[in-house]
Amino acid sequence: MENSPYHIPVLLHVATDALITKENGLYIDLTFGGGGHSKAILNKIKDGQLIAFDQDEDAFRNDIDDARFTLVRQNFKYVQNVLLSRGIHKVDGILADLGVSSYQFDTPERGFSYRFNGELDMRMNVNSSTTAFQVVNEYDEQNLVRILVSYGEFKRGEARKIFRKIDENRCIKSIKTTKDLQEILDPIFPTRFLNKNLSKIFQSIRIEVNEEMQALKELLNQLVDCLNPNGVAAFITYHSIEDRMVKNFFKSGNTDGELTKDFYGKILKPFELVNKKPIVPSNVEINENPRARSAKLRMAKRL
Repeated sequence: MENSPYHIPVLLHVATDALITKENGLYIDLTFGGGGHSKAILNKIKDGQLIAFDQDEDAFRNDIDDARFTLVRQNFKYVQNVLLSRGIHKVDGILADLGVSSYQFDTPERGFSYRFNGELDMRMNVNSSTTAFQVVNEYDEQNLVRILVSYGEFKRGEARKIFRKIDENRCIKSIKTTKDLQEILDPIFPTRFLNKNLSKIFQSIRIEVNEEMQALKELLNQLVDCLNPNGVAAFITYHSIEDRMVKNFFKSGNTDGELTKDFYGKILKPFELVNKKPIVPSNVEINENPRARSAKLRMAKRL
């Protein structure tokens, strides 16, 4: 399980140990992927049930043959609708590992990584209409700069420089592959910072293609209504943008982090933090799985 070629689950035991509060409870794995977290949950529940979500059809190769398990092909932002359609109003725990799977990164034709040459795609749901090709070749300066600043955390001047380089090349011919894009961007950055900046650019495009921040915000806004009292939400994040949203939501019940008060001036807080500071992988885990190095686990209990 823990050495699945599809994806090595991150922070596996610490996340699932805190998640399971009832052996006969109902749990949700919002990011099934290779099934590592789901298998660990199933090992910890007896008469409970687990529903997992994944929008990537390739993940269904890892479906688990277990009467207690159901795999749903859907974006996790529809979790409440899916539950209600099954007559389920509340669950006892929700887990989300927000990282891109190793399989997606390592499959060249998916176009997620500059390390391999493939078409500019980056869709987690291969039936989605927007691709990385469209973002790179069709976005105007305002929108391309927007995603580089918002999702790659580039300074505006840096983002404009990246746009100009892309624009002068796409005016000559379409930028079709990850290698095409990389070769255009290589001269902009010093060699020692090249990989870091390429990662940030590819991350920005991927987040835009898959509307990841919008989906995460929609998901978080459903948590209060989906969780039973004392139910646990566990989120593993990989970059500061999504981590900030999760942190704010657990703190205040909204993604802006703004505390609200009731009529009597009492602060309304729907969650209690399970861990005040994020849990990060050990050096041992990072050595075994380098992609875990940026992971942060935040957990909160529904009050």
